[in-house]
Amino acid sequence: MHRTAPDDLPVLLRRHTADLNLNKITVYVADVQQRVLVEMAETPGEPLRHLMIDDSLAGWAYRTVSPRIEPHESGGLILWLPMLDGVERVGMVAFHAPALDARTLEDCHALASLITLILLDKSTYSDTLRRLQRTSDMRLPAEMVWAFLPPRTIGTDLITSSAVLEPAYNLGGDCFDHALSGGTLHAAVLDAMGHDLAAGITSAVALAALRHARHHATDLADTVTNIDATLGEVFADRHTTGILAQLDTTTGHLTWANCGHPPPLLIRNRDLVPHALEREPEPPLGMGARLPGTRRTIHHAQLEPGDRVLLHTDGVTEARSTDGRLFGETRFADFIIRAIAAGEPAPEALRRLINTILEHQDSRLSDDATILMLEWHPFRTTTTRRILP
Repeated sequence: MHRTAPDDLPVLLRRHTADLNLNKITVYVADVQQRVLVEMAETPGEPLRHLMIDDSLAGWAYRTVSPRIEPHESGGLILWLPMLDGVERVGMVAFHAPALDARTLEDCHALASLITLILLDKSTYSDTLRRLQRTSDMRLPAEMVWAFLPPRTIGTDLITSSAVLEPAYNLGGDCFDHALSGGTLHAAVLDAMGHDLAAGITSAVALAALRHARHHATDLADTVTNIDATLGEVFADRHTTGILAQLDTTTGHLTWANCGHPPPLLIRNRDLVPHALEREPEPPLGMGARLPGTRRTIHHAQLEPGDRVLLHTDGVTEARSTDGRLFGETRFADFIIRAIAAGEPAPEALRRLINTILEHQDSRLSDDATILMLEWHPFRTTTTRRILP
């Protein structure tokens, strides 16, 4: 299997369905906007089936990260299982079976995980997955940004970090980053000036400088200084605003730097805590070296279990409807609070939120909109996986 070409995966699965007492196995991949599930067809050039995430049983299973069973029109059953990379949603697998017993269910769960690993592993040297994830033409600046982005969602028993950004096919200078290193979660949201290829290049250089500093185990103050110096060295007239943060996943101690960016928001006990993380912003990254005497301040806060911290770009709150109404900070926070109250996982809450922002501006954002939400949940219990009726 490790020598199988990525496009041959559907054929390989077909060959082994009978061994698992199955009739058919179909793989669906979520597009970059998480609006549709795109079928991975056996034959190149074959029309691909699209299932709407907001209007299908498969989409329901994707949204809730839950298995789902339905009768097939020609007899038998279809088991829908999410494809997960840790806590990141990749897509869905449909298992068609004459019947489902405990052994078959166990085999299907294991196979869904294996299919996910195969797709992600082979995507490092194949465009198959990326082609399926794109349902429209993507501009070059957006391709550059997506090439540098990490998975949208990462997490452990202690923390979850999830992000979304739009317009997915027409990004300019927005980007995000998050990674775990020992007991520390590193997170950042950046907004490079402009909405062109140069903006994408600025973001890429900033991300590279951020990761270079992180890999060398420098502290947050040194990281900010290094990004500042790198951008100043590479660009004469480019900069990026941003929030760079670190969270101790054991203690909940949060540190961050605000480089000319909208302040983070803190949601505690289903309420927005006014001005909790608001500090005086400092010059954008890339301008520090050009402004003698610039000092970078690292801010500190103690989170409580269950707290959520929202990092965002101004394209979120400043999204404007056709009649001139701003989306605004209050509506932004209220949406998250309602989603929390409804028990929605962070990735789904942000997916719905970014779609709501798009609808607010008639699907034509005038600026990139990026959101990253950190959740500290040290006392969260693991729920038992169930097959829902």
